[in-house]
Amino acid sequence: MSGNLHARIREITGREAERLAPLGGGCIGDVYRVDLADGGRLVAKTGAAGSGLALEGYMLERLAALSDLPVPEVVHAEDTLLLMGFIETSGHLNESAQAHAARLIAALHNVTGPAFGFERDTLIGGLHQPNPQTPRWLDFFRDQRLLYMGREALDAGRLPGRLMDRLETLAGRLERWIEEPAAPSLLHGDMWTGNVLVRDGRIGGFIDPAVYYGDPEIELAFGTLFGTFGSAFFDRYAEIRPIRPGFFEERRDLYNLYPLLVHVRLFGGSYVGAVERTLSDFGC
Repeated sequence: MSGNLHARIREITGREAERLAPLGGGCIGDVYRVDLADGGRLVAKTGAAGSGLALEGYMLERLAALSDLPVPEVVHAEDTLLLMGFIETSGHLNESAQAHAARLIAALHNVTGPAFGFERDTLIGGLHQPNPQTPRWLDFFRDQRLLYMGREALDAGRLPGRLMDRLETLAGRLERWIEEPAAPSLLHGDMWTGNVLVRDGRIGGFIDPAVYYGDPEIELAFGTLFGTFGSAFFDRYAEIRPIRPGFFEERRDLYNLYPLLVHVRLFGGSYVGAVERTLSDFGC
């Protein structure tokens, strides 16, 4: 692979790759830092046929075109190879970086679209993510997020049938907790620590998106699931875009059912118990 990758980089960019250094985070393939002979740097992601790297490149390009969210520049995107600009990183998501992230994500959420969904289907964690353009958020969240991913996890043998029954019960009661948002907001869609790049107390960029238009609260919820963002983020975000009452008390856990179901589909294990606890908390 190394020799082939050197040749492909030379063919695509006209520049010589002097060194390939493995990077972490390759969910569906391998990731390398590419040190070029002329002193430049790229990131190369490689995958097997069907890995969806062309779609990942498309999502990064759409985020760059539709918003000011900092994302890597896409140099080349095909199904088995994605070349991107390299973003230097240093430090961690301290309070300064979280406040900066809040400003960037609030600005992203101010970008609105004509309907919930997107112009095409996307990916999350390498899994298909359907995005039919839908007028009502409750319909979209119910059918294209909760029920779709629940059935995917069920078909993969990782979600027990009894929990799918309970998930369907919850899906039929969403109006008890969720109101229609004012407008469909542009979302990064996979907002956890590993996808947030920090440099010297500021955000260097966001990677690995799962783009669509939705309720911004589902993005905020995802930011708490694995401890990515805390009070420094939410205090600054709320100054720009007020967060409606009830988010932290109820809707956060309800919205986090979707990424939990993604993790059940991918990994099973303890995530099944997390889904069951959430269903019980909502009386299902």
